[in-house]
Amino acid sequence: MTQLSPPLSPSPGDPGIPLLRVQGVVKTFGGVRALRGVSFDIHAGQTYHLLGENGSGKSTLIKIIAGAQPPDSGVIEVRGVPYRALDALSALEAGIETVYQDLSLFPNLSVAENVALTAQLVSARGQLARGVSWPRLREVARAALARVRLPTTPAFLDTPVETLPIAVRQLIAIARGIVSRASLVIMDEPTAALTQREVENLLGIIASLQREGVSVLFVSHKLDEVFRIGGQVIVLRDGQKVASGPLTDFTPHSVAFQMTGKTLEETRYRTAAPGTEALLEVRGLSRAGAFRDVSFTLHRGEVLGITGLLDSGRNELAHALSGVRPADSGTVVLGGETVRLRTPRDGIRLGIGYVPEDRLAEGLFLDKPIRENIMVSVLKRLTEGVRLNYARATADTTALSKDLQVATPHVMLPVGALSGGNQQKVMVARWLAIGPKVLILHGPTAGVDVGSKDALYRIVQELAAQGLGVLLISDDLPELLMNADRIGVMQRGQLTHTAPVDGLSEAALTAELLEATSPTRASQVGSTA
Repeated sequence: MTQLSPPLSPSPGDPGIPLLRVQGVVKTFGGVRALRGVSFDIHAGQTYHLLGENGSGKSTLIKIIAGAQPPDSGVIEVRGVPYRALDALSALEAGIETVYQDLSLFPNLSVAENVALTAQLVSARGQLARGVSWPRLREVARAALARVRLPTTPAFLDTPVETLPIAVRQLIAIARGIVSRASLVIMDEPTAALTQREVENLLGIIASLQREGVSVLFVSHKLDEVFRIGGQVIVLRDGQKVASGPLTDFTPHSVAFQMTGKTLEETRYRTAAPGTEALLEVRGLSRAGAFRDVSFTLHRGEVLGITGLLDSGRNELAHALSGVRPADSGTVVLGGETVRLRTPRDGIRLGIGYVPEDRLAEGLFLDKPIRENIMVSVLKRLTEGVRLNYARATADTTALSKDLQVATPHVMLPVGALSGGNQQKVMVARWLAIGPKVLILHGPTAGVDVGSKDALYRIVQELAAQGLGVLLISDDLPELLMNADRIGVMQRGQLTHTAPVDGLSEAALTAELLEATSPTRASQVGSTA
């Protein structure tokens, strides 16, 4: 840590001094300037929203504030004390806690260890050695988990994080972020993997933090959530701050314009009529402990939306239809023929592509080039004898990248260097390479900015127009209403009903989802095609 003044005082200091001041921060990577002299203040007990498209510099700025990266120039002040750079431990000591978009959890450690070890690490100045207090660790973990409404039982505390669904892992990361008496909590896309019920819980947590005098820096692409929370907004575009001020001075449209530099119309993307030919027929599909008796028909050229809460079975249904985790019973008919989906290889052979919910953990090879990430689905086709035809692989993946408008100078760039929206386009390109009949998109715009969402939605509509059947699984209700022909709701492992989008509203869908908590309602529903 490079410090420009005396050591940081634990006292709050002058109440008129900002909790955090960012002055003229610049950061460059390989000749590309990620931040261009960004400056702003954060005051105690207030909520700020850091907004911008993928690639605007938000993640870089967060890492600099959290001590994960040093700036090239500029100064960070904490309670009036200036620093050229904070290291991670000093940022934590200063009361800056960060919940990163990739969660940064230790998958092989238990829930309790993930939640509470950091607090002991900070108090021991990074030198825990044999000094871990396990009773204290579990006590702290239980208190933090209770705040985010996760179980506090011994069995849950001891559960390895890698065995839990992504939404639960997201809440565990949030619990870790609020475990200590932080002064500033940074939340990077905290609701990307959460369903409506968990989002409502998180909004309550943010309100309670603010009442306790804790500042929150909230990063989200979901502008409806931003305006519900309220507070101040800071907008970045191309590494520069282009707007800031109270949210009451903005509208969702004006914020989107500041983020993108262009006007984006909120309109229904789906305008074409679906076909009438049955492409995929699912009858009585079941898997023990996950879903039961699920039936529906996906027509050629149709976009069928499916939504549901975290425990509804929607995730497991996506895995079964792609061969990731097969169903126990039921029938799947594709193009008039009964098929068996026991492995992902079966899905690829049959022409079923699957873009997973968590592209970072389940989909992409982040350190590998774009070319390898796309061609992995068609290695057999690109193999001549015992050797891969790399020239053809480069040509094919370059063409796909161009068709999907992946922003990259070449396909040998590591996919981890791309923005979230472009990474998602690479995932779609992987499955377009197999010439699919059905494309399953699971949370396709999670962690994706408004401009990239627009591009991805247009891609979905073009694919449907070409005759693909698209299964769009999402808890983003506006996304479904704008893109789908019909929407099905899953509750407690059952597909309760499927209805045309015409006549549906976001309020009605939300009410239907929240009724999943009613045992009486759950006992009354059944499956419909």
